[in-house]
Amino acid sequence: MALFEARGVTKRFGGLTALNGVDFALERGIVSIIGPNGAGKTTLFNVITGELAPTGGSIMLEGEPIEGLAPHAVARRGISRSFQRNNLFPKLAVLENLRLAAAAGLPGTWDVLGRVERRRAPLDRAREVAEVVGLSARLTEPAGLLSYGEQRQLEVGVALATAPRLLLLDEPTAGMSPEETQRMTRMLEALPRDVTLLIIEHDMDVVGSLADRVTVLHYGEVLTEGTFAEVKADPRVYEVYLGSA
Repeated sequence: MALFEARGVTKRFGGLTALNGVDFALERGIVSIIGPNGAGKTTLFNVITGELAPTGGSIMLEGEPIEGLAPHAVARRGISRSFQRNNLFPKLAVLENLRLAAAAGLPGTWDVLGRVERRRAPLDRAREVAEVVGLSARLTEPAGLLSYGEQRQLEVGVALATAPRLLLLDEPTAGMSPEETQRMTRMLEALPRDVTLLIIEHDMDVVGSLADRVTVLHYGEVLTEGTFAEVKADPRVYEVYLGSA
């Protein structure tokens, strides 16, 4: 059984069809979605995570339907995401940003009369995730004082802190310097393999380094999919990105 499967997913906004019968399945590993601006990539993420309800089709996580669920219900099923823009608490420390995310995914952590272990677990999870995303030396720093690249690392950490099975990353290297991009790429490569990554990314060097599989969207439809080498060799992909003579 696939970890995640979309069947005939469609999303219309009035007369505009943003997604038109999208079919794809995810196994474990790292999958990248690429395509030109307006291809429907972020709309697909919004439909998967419940930000938007699909017009048609089905979305399943380990065989269970999740289409139409509210975002918090989708998150509790095991899907988390980061956004193109940072979505942090800038005045709170790195540790607190991670702790709050970890607490949201654990039962009983807001119960002030509950067991001490329930309140300690989010802190332990926060420190563990900080190590994974390379921020263990910045735990007491306010998030707003981190460099842009570090804030993007923290954004991934916040998504990871909820212990997702599927993590959606929307352009994780956007706006980064080459050095920051390399650091982010290495960090994503080193993430635990029990988390499947679905990444929207425009940097083909990043896609080539990370992705086990690549899905190409064009005008809201799956144009092709395969390994990075297979997709790169497809003349239709060149036409979509570079135009034809």
